[in-house]
Amino acid sequence: MNPSPARGATPAASPVIAPLSSLAGFDPRLVPVRCVDAHLPVVPPEAQTPQALRARFANPPPWEPEVVLERKFIERAPARASVLLAIVLREQPMVLLTERTAHLSTHSGQVAFPGGRADPQDASATDTALREAQEEVGLEPGFVEVLGTLSTYLTGSAFIITPVVGLVQPGCVLRPNPCEVAQLFEVPLAFLLDPANHRRHVFDRDGVRREWFSMPYQDGDKNHYIWGATAGMLRNFYRFMRA
Repeated sequence: MNPSPARGATPAASPVIAPLSSLAGFDPRLVPVRCVDAHLPVVPPEAQTPQALRARFANPPPWEPEVVLERKFIERAPARASVLLAIVLREQPMVLLTERTAHLSTHSGQVAFPGGRADPQDASATDTALREAQEEVGLEPGFVEVLGTLSTYLTGSAFIITPVVGLVQPGCVLRPNPCEVAQLFEVPLAFLLDPANHRRHVFDRDGVRREWFSMPYQDGDKNHYIWGATAGMLRNFYRFMRA
């Protein structure tokens, strides 16, 4: 893995910048922040070490996810999917994320975990996450130590997603698929597990109320707008780590 995959990522073939939502006339970046959860406790650094993470998943505490479903915006049969919440074991643990290409049919241009739809040959949600991560970003399964899974998350596009959490050794070279990934980047785990970086939004239109979290991350001159399902699953990970 390159020390800075954001700088070494393969650009998408198309220069088109995708909107961050498939809802016409809706840009989540323009919706005001309702509140920030700075009053909640952070996950301490000693709980973010590889040893502490292994111990927590080996003996998980009782906990409840905070975000489990989104209001549906696509009418279709639910489909199973998995994502890999990959924690890269650098001097400061980092979470690997992707920016999806502009032409994808769902969630184009959005920040996401590596992952995708389950195939019939996948034996488990973990198999799906590892296979998809290899196909999407070139992450070889041998570099991933799977710790466990979090609660499923139902997206508004009718995907039932299982987040698979794993530790990644920083020794492989990633090769993102340019058809799916516009950019790879990493965010400090400590940033994502600090609720002072968790912003709440509410949006009402045509009598429909939508609520979501965002966790914008500034990396040099680039702002990565983490929101929606990805932010929701990260919020659940925070709840799991604070339980």
